[in-house]
Amino acid sequence: MKKYSVIPTDTFKELVMNAGVLCTAFDPATGSVRNEDIVGATSGGNTFEAKPNFSDLGDDIDNCPKNTMELKQIDDEEVTISGSMVTVNANLLNSLMVSTTSTVEAGVTHIVPKTELSANNFKTLWWIGDYSDKNTGEDAGFLAIKVKNALSTGGFKVKSDDKKKATFDYEYTAHYSIENPEEVPYEVYLKTGGE
Repeated sequence: MKKYSVIPTDTFKELVMNAGVLCTAFDPATGSVRNEDIVGATSGGNTFEAKPNFSDLGDDIDNCPKNTMELKQIDDEEVTISGSMVTVNANLLNSLMVSTTSTVEAGVTHIVPKTELSANNFKTLWWIGDYSDKNTGEDAGFLAIKVKNALSTGGFKVKSDDKKKATFDYEYTAHYSIENPEEVPYEVYLKTGGE
């Protein structure tokens, strides 16, 4: 074997596998996922992205090289999670449509979009994926991402096709809060299986 054509010996203990699950609640202390907290069945996986926006305080100073580390700062982060759902219910529709009024009459849910936002339109979302070579049972490993103050910003989209399941694309953007403007609106939890 070539000297550098190797993989780390812990590779199979440090993989994140499968598509994971999108939930409205999760407790990292117990690692349990309740069925009623699962947003829906997805297709094609899920994509999480946290992209920092930087300022270079030296970019307009003579003789200062671009990207001088002492003069670089993070202004904020753009945090999104996106994918496609293949199941839908009234809760998901209300969330995807952002701001709505919803009524039920004779077993029919009527959802009407609104243009006003309220604090209730911003939700906590969790993406949880299997982590490590021990990912079954009570002590399963996981990678969990908590998306704070998530709001559907990708629009309400339904794609249907002949002899295929309809898909409901989603994109949620995390939001900062005036109450704590320094708090980046996501957190990550990592648990190695078997511990």
